[in-house]
Amino acid sequence: MHELFSPALIMVIAALAIGLARGHLRSAIVLLAPLLTLWAIWQVPDGVQDTVRFLSYDIEPVEGSPLRRLFATIFALMAFVGGLFAFRLSRWYELAAAFFYAAGAIGVSFAGDLISLFIYWELMALFSTVVVWCGGTPAARAAGIRYAILHLLGGVVLKVGIEGVVVSTGSVQITPMLANDFSSWMILCGILINAAAPPLSAWLADAYPESSPTGSVFLSAFTTKTAVLALILLFPGEPVLIGVGLFMVIYGIIYALLENDIRRILAYSVVNQVGFMVCAVGIGTQLAINGAAAHAFAHIVYKALLFMSAGVVIYRTGRNRCTELGGLFRTMPLTTVCCIIGALSISSFPLTSGFTTKSLISQAAANQELVWVYMLLTAASAGVFLHAGIKFPWFVFFQKDSGLRPKDAPWNMALAMVVFSAICLLLGVFPEWLYQFLPYQMDYVAYTPGKVIFYLQLLLFSGLAFFLLLPLMRRTETLSLDVDWLWRRALPALLHWLGTVFAPLLAGSKHLSDGGKRTAARLAEEYLGQPETADSEENAVFARSWTIGTTALWIAILLAAYVLIYYILPA
Repeated sequence: MHELFSPALIMVIAALAIGLARGHLRSAIVLLAPLLTLWAIWQVPDGVQDTVRFLSYDIEPVEGSPLRRLFATIFALMAFVGGLFAFRLSRWYELAAAFFYAAGAIGVSFAGDLISLFIYWELMALFSTVVVWCGGTPAARAAGIRYAILHLLGGVVLKVGIEGVVVSTGSVQITPMLANDFSSWMILCGILINAAAPPLSAWLADAYPESSPTGSVFLSAFTTKTAVLALILLFPGEPVLIGVGLFMVIYGIIYALLENDIRRILAYSVVNQVGFMVCAVGIGTQLAINGAAAHAFAHIVYKALLFMSAGVVIYRTGRNRCTELGGLFRTMPLTTVCCIIGALSISSFPLTSGFTTKSLISQAAANQELVWVYMLLTAASAGVFLHAGIKFPWFVFFQKDSGLRPKDAPWNMALAMVVFSAICLLLGVFPEWLYQFLPYQMDYVAYTPGKVIFYLQLLLFSGLAFFLLLPLMRRTETLSLDVDWLWRRALPALLHWLGTVFAPLLAGSKHLSDGGKRTAARLAEEYLGQPETADSEENAVFARSWTIGTTALWIAILLAAYVLIYYILPA
């Protein structure tokens, strides 16, 4: 019977216990539960462990494979290091939500059927929303609402596709498919929403920077990478993913270069890096799939490391914009060094993890004679070095002195950054430590003179271009919008206009007209985060001084009810 229980349940129990425990006991749970989960992950053998009959379907809650164990391992490791980074600063409800969130990612990793996958998928959507809300500001609450709406939309689209597959095949098994009918297209679209594929990618850069300095570390790791795993399991070799991935790669670079907020730079960089993985899944060869899996593993580590360094800066200074920072290396040397290691890793610098994983994807494109794909990925590597490899550390730590003299990271945050920095370097120097756990055997050699010289030339000339164009790189106090302009600017304006125009026609009195205007203004503020009047914020439901715990509880109840209704009701 124990074969039916996923290692994710350990994280669920830990999340529940975090709310009940206090003091050192809570800290022990935060640090030990992910390690126990990691042990349980490696006790799961290959294949389906057991089957249970539910609503006339064969449910397989746990299925093991090298690919699944690899993703579950990095998710558990991320929960441990993220907990180490956060446990002295985060409130209990943020830690509990983060552990539920991690449990959903681990559950997706081992889900052997579409129903189990959907349940854990929605568990992630529910508690990642709570993590966003734990930012504790009006902007975080508004971003959390927008985040929840898009992820619930993605869940509905995914459920429609799953129901279509079940109706047409009579099976809920997870098997590779191509997007050649309505149902498979719906599944693909639902997954791509979680992967932050444009045009519905704005939720990532909108929500992640509004979370707490610790919450953004957890958010950077799970949602997009579980989407990559789902694509590998369900759509390996889907040609459309090559184009989607390349668009994500370029899109992320452009918007990251335009940004001023340090965490929005890193958020758009997530889109860019996931684009490499999506493109690799579209190529679909064994080397490409290995590249997608390896790069997802490395990306979680170095991206969390970058978000940690940004979180420490925000925690110590209270500033989050490039124009407000500079010269911090003087009093934050450890954070500076760890940030540079993460920046070099994301830029695929030799002797870092990014070099040994991203080059797998480029080589897979070259082996398939996909010349334009190879060239665009190569150009994108130079672009990554511009925005994440140089821009982020330069403006935060080295540009003109801002006069700030904050302390360096607290010991737990410093230790978490050192652990991930060490992993970045170890996987760069000894890539075979990671290669042996990839789903397919290969004889790839990461370090050859030609590859090393090529990447060094690419990155060094990219760095030269940055400093030559430095005046153009300086940012202003702006916020870059893309498709989210529709619901952050156009829709509030439309609601306001409708209240102005139609309220008099319907009510026939000035009193109701003013009421229509106020209603539209409140709708714009409460649900879209756009305050229209000075007193609307004071009276708004979502702007009242509720405790985060109360907000999180009600949102969890509502979203859980949504999941149960859509899961239980027949197609």
